[in-house]
Amino acid sequence: MTAINPNWFLRARLKTRQLLLLIAIDDERNIHRAAEALCMTQPAASKQLKDLEDMLGISLFERLPRGMEPTIYGESMIRHARMALTSLARAHEDIVALKSGLAGQVDVGSVMTPALRLLPRAITRVKQQVPQLRIGVQIESSNELLARLERGTLDFLLARMTSFHDNANLQYEELAPEPVVAVARAGHPLAARKDLRLQDLAQAPWITPPPGSILRQRFDQLFHNAGLEPPVDVVDTSEIVLITSMLQISDALNVMSADVALRYQELGLLAILPLELDCRMDAFGIIRRRDRILSPGAELLLQAIRSEATAPQPQPTPVPVPVPALVQAIDTAFDIEIA
Repeated sequence: MTAINPNWFLRARLKTRQLLLLIAIDDERNIHRAAEALCMTQPAASKQLKDLEDMLGISLFERLPRGMEPTIYGESMIRHARMALTSLARAHEDIVALKSGLAGQVDVGSVMTPALRLLPRAITRVKQQVPQLRIGVQIESSNELLARLERGTLDFLLARMTSFHDNANLQYEELAPEPVVAVARAGHPLAARKDLRLQDLAQAPWITPPPGSILRQRFDQLFHNAGLEPPVDVVDTSEIVLITSMLQISDALNVMSADVALRYQELGLLAILPLELDCRMDAFGIIRRRDRILSPGAELLLQAIRSEATAPQPQPTPVPVPVPALVQAIDTAFDIEIA
């Protein structure tokens, strides 16, 4: 195989139609169906594919008796073709928005903690400056958000780096550590204890993160480090709706991000126990692709996030909320996992 010159596309005049064909063949795994999907004849599709393979000096697909499978070269080319077409689609959306007097679209992914305080403040700041900027937010686990960033459907993330993805093409900017606290229902007897110790929590019922999760490992290690056995009366889940509902009807305890817990305490739903835990989540930060240039709107939102992350925040005043109405609101708004 011949080496590919990095400037090959400048000489080759790569056609958008060829990129569409690559994606169609990957989706259909059949040249005839791919051609039909693009309203082409099969000979024309075959010629375009052959021209592209000849230009690259590689085989992009393996021809099989019952279809076509991408080679390792084909998988790489298809991935970049999808990203290129996504970028072109976004460019068109930006141009249409600018012509209409709008300011384009920004799509950001976030784990729960920054979505409760940091991101809403940053979005509010940006919308005051540019009301026409369309901002889309997706709240998911870090792993799922990283996959979406890789596919090109998100501009940047507020999430954690994980070991499950290739991070070589990612740029990470840490924003904040994430301590955790123990919480219980409002009015729980332990919430009024002035001399609360970790041993007082060891025998309590707990709702804990699932085994194998980072927070569960650190939660168990917290007790081991103190010479205690971790709690055995546990329910394993990260579903926030189930957690808040169970805390309301029992004396169970839960460990969660301090920012998330503070938000629920402000609403009068939960109480943070007066005990500092030597335990924390991994820090979250801004994650973006190194090979992607952000739009002006995305850069504006990033600047607002950085400013809000370093700005001093006023102490919140708890506002009592009727429990049934609050549970219903959380059921609607937070049907997600804590990442």
